[in-house]
Amino acid sequence: MLWANLHLLFWLSLFPFVTGWMGENHFAPLPTALYGAILLMAAMAYTILQRSIIASEGKDSTLARAIGLDVKGKLSPLIYAASIPCAFINPWLAQAGFIVVALMWLVPDRRIERVLSGTEQ
Repeated sequence: MLWANLHLLFWLSLFPFVTGWMGENHFAPLPTALYGAILLMAAMAYTILQRSIIASEGKDSTLARAIGLDVKGKLSPLIYAASIPCAFINPWLAQAGFIVVALMWLVPDRRIERVLSGTEQ
C-alpha cells in the first residue's frame, strides 16, 4: 500500500513541471499531450492505490462498498487516453477533455458518506 501511495505521489509531483511547460508554450501540442499523459498516469496510480487498499482490507470493506462500480474512476482514464492524441490534432480539444474530467470530479460524490452513515442502497 505504501508503494502504491508513493507511486501516486510521484505522478502528482510532476504536475507543476508540465503545467508550467504547457503555459509557457501557449498550449502547444507536445506539452498538452504530456500533460494528458501525466493525468493518465496519476489516474492509473490512483486506481492501483484503491485496489491495493481493497486487497488489504477485503472485498467487503467500507472502501470497497463505497466505491461500488466507480463509473467516474473508470471513465476518467478513458477520457485522458482519448485526449492525448487529440492534443496533436487540436490542443484545445484535449484541454476540453481535461476540463470535462475535472468538472466530473467537482460534482460531490456522496458514495463514501452514504456508506459511512449506513444509508447505502
